[in-house]
Amino acid sequence: MSRDSDVDQVAATLRLSIGLLLRRLRQVQPVGELTMPESSALVRLERGGPTTAAALAKLEQISPQSMGATLGALETRGLVERRPDPQDGRRVILSITEAGLQALRDRRNARTEQLAQALSTGFTHAELEQLMAAAPLLERLAQSI
Repeated sequence: MSRDSDVDQVAATLRLSIGLLLRRLRQVQPVGELTMPESSALVRLERGGPTTAAALAKLEQISPQSMGATLGALETRGLVERRPDPQDGRRVILSITEAGLQALRDRRNARTEQLAQALSTGFTHAELEQLMAAAPLLERLAQSI
């Protein structure tokens, strides 16, 4: 079964444009903002709930030592907390704190503001409507991958 060449062209164009957008959003990082590993660990704790450092390292596909350094930095800033595992006192369970949740909210708000600023200065009303119409399609595409 052959694919339509239009599908391949759309796929290549989307990969390039979405990749550029994500890289630009990541490049412009306010001072004191979370690093990518810190943000990723916090999001995992936010969505998945309390867990061990080893489990986080496995999910992120990084070494336990790297995850330990990331979690240590987050703990120093009060964004995660450690508690003994109620089932196994030898293990430590990590969870996100209210300050960690706020840091994630702040990060998301900063990214949204970054996009809003770019949209408000360089796009017509018609273009904004096109982008808004495309958003659900992009979300559906992301969910189908």
